[in-house]
Amino acid sequence: MKVWKTSLMIYGLAVLGAAVASNNGAPEDSARDSGSWDDQLVAVSPPPFSEGVFPCSDCHSPDDEVDRTPHVVDFHDTVHFEHDAENRWCLDCHDAQNRDMLHLADGRLLPFEESYKLCGQCHAQQLKQWKAGDHGRRTGSWSGRKQYLLCASCHDPHSPSFKPIEPLPAPIRQENIR
Repeated sequence: MKVWKTSLMIYGLAVLGAAVASNNGAPEDSARDSGSWDDQLVAVSPPPFSEGVFPCSDCHSPDDEVDRTPHVVDFHDTVHFEHDAENRWCLDCHDAQNRDMLHLADGRLLPFEESYKLCGQCHAQQLKQWKAGDHGRRTGSWSGRKQYLLCASCHDPHSPSFKPIEPLPAPIRQENIR
């Protein structure tokens, strides 16, 4: 009986070790099991920063006096803000004191590499689809480590709707080619 229990314990540890090893430390797999992605790191491509715009601290200092009332910021005239503009503005996402960071609704600071968490606060369905690989682009192996594109890799965070495009003409049918 004692040998059986010892064998069962060794077998259980081997199975557990194999499961951990096959995970390759991929945080998204452990997040899927625990049901919480909030504290997990997800491998993402670097944010698509516009040249000459980031880091924001090149122009903004933590000591700057900040007008927290929504208003047009003349200096950022290349930013066309059409992201729920009636209800949102810059400091809803960008941190007022540390402009090189974003912030969640509860005030926690967030690097741009984790901006998907910020987007997911309002766009929960898209975040769920993104995590599953159904929304956006994900690369990597099916059961191992994966890498995701950030929301801002496809959507302009200040004007996220895709603009309509003119459809191309239908292809020429092969029998009509001479």
